[in-house]
Amino acid sequence: MVSIGTLSSSFIRAPQSSSRYSLSRTPPYCAFPPRRITTPRMEASRAQVQAQAQAQGQPKEAKLWGGRFEEGVTDAVERFTESISFDKQLYRYDIMGSRAHASMLAHQGLISASDRDSILKGLDEIERRIENGEFNWRVDREDVHMNIEAALTEMIGEPAKKLHTARSRNDQALTDLRLWCRDAVDKILVSMRQLQVSLLTVALNNEGLIVPGYTHLQRAQPVLLQHLLLAYVEEIERDAGRLVDCRARINFCPLGACALAGTGLPIDRFMTSEALGFTAPLRNSIDAVSDRDFVMEFLSVNAITAVHLSRLGEEWVLWASEEFGFITPSDSVSTGSSIMPQKKNPDPMELVRGKSARVIGDLVTLLTLCKGLPHAYNRDLQEDKEPVFDSVKTILGMLEVSAEFALKITFNRERIQKALPAGHLDATTLADYLVNKGVPFRTSHDIAGKSVALCTLKNCQLLDLSLDELRSINPIFDEDVYEFLGVGNAIQKFVSYGSTGSACVASQLDYWMKKLEMK
Repeated sequence: MVSIGTLSSSFIRAPQSSSRYSLSRTPPYCAFPPRRITTPRMEASRAQVQAQAQAQGQPKEAKLWGGRFEEGVTDAVERFTESISFDKQLYRYDIMGSRAHASMLAHQGLISASDRDSILKGLDEIERRIENGEFNWRVDREDVHMNIEAALTEMIGEPAKKLHTARSRNDQALTDLRLWCRDAVDKILVSMRQLQVSLLTVALNNEGLIVPGYTHLQRAQPVLLQHLLLAYVEEIERDAGRLVDCRARINFCPLGACALAGTGLPIDRFMTSEALGFTAPLRNSIDAVSDRDFVMEFLSVNAITAVHLSRLGEEWVLWASEEFGFITPSDSVSTGSSIMPQKKNPDPMELVRGKSARVIGDLVTLLTLCKGLPHAYNRDLQEDKEPVFDSVKTILGMLEVSAEFALKITFNRERIQKALPAGHLDATTLADYLVNKGVPFRTSHDIAGKSVALCTLKNCQLLDLSLDELRSINPIFDEDVYEFLGVGNAIQKFVSYGSTGSACVASQLDYWMKKLEMK
């Protein structure tokens, strides 16, 4: 077995070092337990929040925005417009943003140091209660932001009413979401690296194994299994690169843009941006609260990654079938049938293939959501979060199970070896032989094709044709032709950069071992 060194963190940019504006209370990565609103579990979560409020006999309270209203919203409107059932998972980031905002307000003289300290202490207690399961989430408080602010007001009184100075839920919600997405990107990058390590481990443990390479799902040319596995490593590398680029655009701060026009109060947006580890504040306040490009880009990268994983899943599902028989998954990554006792199914990779549709659907949902919206904020954008949560949860699961499945399969060398002769995989190498003899490639292609036709007639392989039979097609053939025939010889003749030749693949393996820090 190959020992695996420390996973590289080259994909992940370290957070900017904070200076005088840094906060000591930086939360850990959040878990990713998102639930879709259409699932029974999501409905149960909503019902649980509602039942909790009713059981405690809590009357509906006046909305924090309700000053100009003479009557409250109906129960149907409240149920339809709430988002607490799914956005409460942003609580750490909401508290993190509020800490930065309160510290900035005090620094700018907009609240007192005493008020700031009360707010920070209250936020600490709210975070503790949430993490211990002691916090009372209320549907009539609509979302994570209002739940936390209202609870803070109950806890510390008047100072809490000053926290929303120079802040709207528009910029507040987007700050939370950008912070969440930033951490989610980092977590996905780690999972991508783990899959690459698994694939490279499998490659190193199957040195020299030749498999049929396919085009149009027809036998094409022989390739080293290591070469094929490294193709997936390369794809995941590009996915990771896209995520790193996406992270750079995520990492700008909307806080302080307020509803859309900014504020007339003397806030310091650079202070809050730096305290939260952002690169800089977003320049345009209208853009800051209406932009969802960063989410669309993030989900686009996830969708491309899902397509790559789906292709890997399809290949391994085919190879595990009786028709191919190239791999045998272990029992620990297989499932059976409720009626057919003999069945052993590679279900995890079938679901990887299936769940790619879900990740693509999350992207399409967000694109459709945003396509007709005027600037700046519209309530439609409340619907941006569930596709994001679902996409991240799903892609993390796909990466994890793909990495695990890779390490739990056995390649059936004897079955593969028996399958190699079919399809005349060395025909292109035969054409290369003729080119080396000075024959134009189109003429070489024709001669090799006629040689294959003769093999088909005789039901044999190119290697089985006698020199006289080859010369009956063209007299240029000589004894050295047999150095090019057979899949083993064919593999040795590939010499171009990036090809499946043994030396070329060895160089690729060495590159990836160094990059992934595998020893």
